[in-house]
Amino acid sequence: MNRLAGEQSPYLLQHADNPVDWWPWGPEAFAEAERRGVPVLLSVGYAACHWCHVMAHESFEDAGLAGYLNERFVAVKVDREERPDVDAVYMEAVQAATGQGGWPMTVFLTPDKEPFYFGTYFPPEPRHGMASFRQVLEGVDAAWRDRRQEVGEVAGRIRADLAQRAAVYSAGAHHPPGEADLHQALATLSREFDQARGGFGGAPKFPPAMVIEFLLRHHARTGSEAALEMAVRTGEAMARGGIHDQLGGGFARYSVDAGWVVPHFEKMLYDNALLLRAYLHLWRATGSGLARRVALSTADFLLRELRTPEGAFASALDADSLDEESGQSTEGAYYVWEPGQLVDLLGPADAATAARLFTVTADGTFEHGTSVLQLLAEPGGSGESGGPGESGGPAESGRSAEDFAEYEAIRARLAEARTARPAPARDDKVVAAWNGLAIAALAETGALLDRPDLVEAAERAADLLLAVHLTADGRLLRTSRDGRAGANAGVLEDYADTAEGFLALYAVTGAAEWLQLAGGLLDTVLKHFADEATGALYDTADDAEELIRRPQDPTDNATPSGWTAAAGALLTYAAYTGSDRHRTAAERALGVVGALAGRAPRFIGWGLAVAEALLDGPREVAVLGPADDPATAALRRAALLGTAPGAVLAVGAPGESEVPLLADRPLVGGAPAAYVCRHFACDAPTTDPAVLAERLGVVVR
Repeated sequence: MNRLAGEQSPYLLQHADNPVDWWPWGPEAFAEAERRGVPVLLSVGYAACHWCHVMAHESFEDAGLAGYLNERFVAVKVDREERPDVDAVYMEAVQAATGQGGWPMTVFLTPDKEPFYFGTYFPPEPRHGMASFRQVLEGVDAAWRDRRQEVGEVAGRIRADLAQRAAVYSAGAHHPPGEADLHQALATLSREFDQARGGFGGAPKFPPAMVIEFLLRHHARTGSEAALEMAVRTGEAMARGGIHDQLGGGFARYSVDAGWVVPHFEKMLYDNALLLRAYLHLWRATGSGLARRVALSTADFLLRELRTPEGAFASALDADSLDEESGQSTEGAYYVWEPGQLVDLLGPADAATAARLFTVTADGTFEHGTSVLQLLAEPGGSGESGGPGESGGPAESGRSAEDFAEYEAIRARLAEARTARPAPARDDKVVAAWNGLAIAALAETGALLDRPDLVEAAERAADLLLAVHLTADGRLLRTSRDGRAGANAGVLEDYADTAEGFLALYAVTGAAEWLQLAGGLLDTVLKHFADEATGALYDTADDAEELIRRPQDPTDNATPSGWTAAAGALLTYAAYTGSDRHRTAAERALGVVGALAGRAPRFIGWGLAVAEALLDGPREVAVLGPADDPATAALRRAALLGTAPGAVLAVGAPGESEVPLLADRPLVGGAPAAYVCRHFACDAPTTDPAVLAERLGVVVR
């Protein structure tokens, strides 16, 4: 009996009709393995995972193989996005044992949850030096039956090794990173930077959103041109490449090549939320019209394709969709084009223009003569100017404007035609952490680019988290679907990223309840996730389900680590409230960043960005004035455009707010005024937006 039909996860539901007798993760599955005296097959993946689908079709839908598996194992299926704690613990074991990881993740466990054999994807037949899945099952079954003591010894050594690895992060507090640590991080990044193609390292190449945030903050604080150049060149390369959806906006998960040409086509909420904010900040720092366009198109993608009926944001779009010609589900079918398709749609002349603009070739840049759309040159040869507050488009005169209009018309026709294709499936579960990232990005983008609809969307998503994910005792649930909460407890990143979103909403709207709600979440972090002795943070609460070890990882993956995300939110909250408790907790949590800054800066990017804010203050900006006074709005606008790392902004009328940053600050000569403080010292208040802009590093053009 397959037990997944009653689950909420779209990924688990994809497997509900398999002949494999799947169990969801839970004590019942392990009790059954103990009762039968068989090992557990743990299969971990997620709904938008291409190779998860492949292995499901090849193996889990095979009745003969399923019969063998059901007879000799208890099969457990886990959605890694619902249970990141389970995924983290066993992925660490997989990587330690094999030197690599990925999904689908395939792990064999004892009934005591101890892993003893590992892998990822296994083919149905031996291939490229890989054993078939049937051979793996037979080998594990034979070892379990004939060499049980050896299996137990292996499992025991692995468990001890994982415990030893965990102890590295909790061994003791380090001092927060200083100037030398951040300089060393920049030097290491400079060595790893791909000068020719942007980004870091080789193929596959992932969008380094957190590192871009660090580079922009480092440039703002120190004036480093090297930091700015790496951020700008990476941002432009991604925006022009195939990883960026040139028609519909948004970004794919990663590029399979080093040049950003061919993506792995799944589109994730977390990537797009992080990149939306990164491109917004690129525009704020440089005035790039391209960055502005990308930020807005990414925001529009979120609202158009990922927003749920309840107002939150779905997790992902699948990489695969139906290829109408072959009748098969194929990776990238929704996104790629052939020259003949352009001719049929646009006619010969416009098709030639489209092929040139978007690099659609006869040979193709992807598979079977198809091309992934790129935009390697700016239409009209402009579009890279336009400071904050300007349109950011090409010059509105001469041939360049005509060229840009022609590009927009062709792009719109292609985008409209694409909507007639079978669309990729959507994983519509709502994850608290990723919605927190989206709330922060949309709120800031709406405020900076005069899109109040984006701020409203951020508020609506936040309302959903409050109504569905936040329990009466102040705890967060990780997921929901169709407005119904799931059963899984929130992990550290859920609390940290949701708090980050609420803090961004407070800065943009001035509604003090968002600040208060963020404070409640952060108090839970300090009570249930922090190690009081060292200041280290755990990924799960002290009352969460006990696994073979308590997960703890300060390094970024596709999203900021919960550890450093919490440090950032704690630091911001402390700046608003003056809370020494929260600032001290942030400083202690950042100790691990100093240890990793020079060795692995690509994997501690958000921690480095938070460290930049700590070194800069962060600056605390209070704008006092009536909400309907244009002078208040002008000061608020100048503050929002500031590039000072991690600066916090509070806006309100004198005497009308209990927020400590606004307390006891009067108007100046009866006029709205701005106060800027940092390191326990304040500048003289100013009524002049230009003076405030200068104090906060606003880029003026």
